[in-house]
Amino acid sequence: MAARPTLLKLPEVLAELGMSRAAFYRMRARGNAPRLVKLPNGQIRCRRADLDAWLESNEIAQAA
Repeated sequence: MAARPTLLKLPEVLAELGMSRAAFYRMRARGNAPRLVKLPNGQIRCRRADLDAWLESNEIAQAA
């Protein structure tokens, strides 16, 4: 059986990114946020792999 992906609650994502909920939703409205999952009960989650991929895609290359 395959392991289930780790789902982070929005407060956990916000704490890791160091940003407010309002700033996160503004970023999301512009299409610049990690992919989110909406559960049947209406709660929002972010897959750990999606957050990691998003962070990696937003890294700034170091000058040589």
